[in-house]
Amino acid sequence: MVPTEKEWLDKATAAAVAGARRVAAGIKDKVIDRLDDQEWGFIVAAVIVGWVQLRTQQAIAEGRDAEEVVRWTNFVPDPCDVAVIRSILPILADKAGVDWSQPLTSWSKDTMTDFLLLAWRLIGEAEAVRDHGPGRILKKSEFNERVGDPIPF
Repeated sequence: MVPTEKEWLDKATAAAVAGARRVAAGIKDKVIDRLDDQEWGFIVAAVIVGWVQLRTQQAIAEGRDAEEVVRWTNFVPDPCDVAVIRSILPILADKAGVDWSQPLTSWSKDTMTDFLLLAWRLIGEAEAVRDHGPGRILKKSEFNERVGDPIPF
């Protein structure tokens, strides 16, 4: 039986939690609010690795693009869309040519239209970089080839 998307998400979440628990087991006898940045980093890395492994397994099983499956969370709003929007804000603020001291309700229809068209263009450009840029999140790593353990700590 082929797992449903919800079952894959549940498995990815379970793998992420299991990775975090594995790391946390090595940090015995420590109150959570006393963890240092390195210990938190290990926990976060374990969560990410667990998620990526299961979602990549799903992609392979379904014959889909691993990058797409790893990034897809079913969250609303999608974290990748939020990243796109946040990435354009500084450029949008610089290029919009609007008086930011004025309330939005005082903008003319032309000003609002120009602003939204600029935002739309910048969003499209950022989405293109996210989806088709030269760098991909999932790359074969020399480090993992040498070490063998995806969480080498």
